[in-house]
Amino acid sequence: MNQITPTPGPSAPAQLLTVGKLPTHTPAGLVGDTPVLWIGAPFTAPGRGFWAKLEGHNPGGIKDRTALHMVRAARERGQLPPGARIVESTSGTLGLGLALAGAVHGHPVTVVTDPGMEPLMTGLLTAYGAEVHLVDTPHPAGGWQEARRRRVEELLAGHPGAWWPDQYNNPDNVAAYAPLAHELVGQLGRIDTLVVSVGTGGHSAGIASVLRGYFPRLRVVGVDTTGSTIFGQPATTRLMRGLGSSIHPRNVAYDLFDEVHWVAAPEAVWAARRLARDHYATGGWSVGAVALVARWLARTLPAEDRIVTVFPDGPQRYVGTVFDDTYCREHGLLGHLPADDPDEIADPRDRTVTRWTRCTHVTDPLSTAEAHHDDAGHVLAGAAR
Repeated sequence: MNQITPTPGPSAPAQLLTVGKLPTHTPAGLVGDTPVLWIGAPFTAPGRGFWAKLEGHNPGGIKDRTALHMVRAARERGQLPPGARIVESTSGTLGLGLALAGAVHGHPVTVVTDPGMEPLMTGLLTAYGAEVHLVDTPHPAGGWQEARRRRVEELLAGHPGAWWPDQYNNPDNVAAYAPLAHELVGQLGRIDTLVVSVGTGGHSAGIASVLRGYFPRLRVVGVDTTGSTIFGQPATTRLMRGLGSSIHPRNVAYDLFDEVHWVAAPEAVWAARRLARDHYATGGWSVGAVALVARWLARTLPAEDRIVTVFPDGPQRYVGTVFDDTYCREHGLLGHLPADDPDEIADPRDRTVTRWTRCTHVTDPLSTAEAHHDDAGHVLAGAAR
């Protein structure tokens, strides 16, 4: 006969409150205090590794934080009247966060997206009560992001009193991530290197600026996608979503970065799939890209260097893309083992990169002091604004 051994518990009921997060009365209370996981061998070299902040433990991902903060700040300033509609452009994750914020504060939400959004995301946004508008033609210079932005302007004109968060340029997008930075300090104590994906520039600027206050010698490594204009490369067709941009977001804090890496889609897919197989915790394009770079840094930096990266979301929305063999074969994403080391360029304007590449010269491509012209006098790496 099996003998069941009781598991000792707290001696007083009040002690149970220290076991986990306290109960919450609204969905907003589910956001934050996400865990940190050690990623070591076999994904990394033996004896080396890095810490990953698992933002997929928020209800909708990392942008729950910024959606709630931007909405709250706009309400406090009177920019967002009670019951007014929220209209924003998104590739997915911010849309979920805005749907959450709309539910918490009583605002209808309209999101503008493009054909690259996964059917799963469209279904979730609709289920959460958001109105989804799809643009069907990319802008000739600014791509899908510029096309979405212009549709937002049309919708705002048709909804007097509606509010546009403008995540690419809204400083509240940056301020929203101070709590995440404080969580990291509380969880890890010391941080030597931060690896962050860059899209709107919000979480990279918000986390890095706070951590630099604690750790003045912090190394900040930005991770972008090939085909993105953020760090001075020319815009080309981009498959990856959640990082990169075909416009230049003003929330990107170029002065905070020590180096930038561009990662190609097949390389991000390889890393995301290896993480899933080896460590269970994984995600999509952004997670694969930052993990690949953090893996290399863990091998090349001194063993005592404490490396932290942020996984912006989990794997669920990528079941039909990153983790779908048919999709990956159709887009030539399988069978590409990343190189052991990134390629290197001295300046982002040296050449167009198509594989994992590193650059330690980071500047704002729109800065007049850094503007680079071709022989005909045209600015290279410009973008429609």
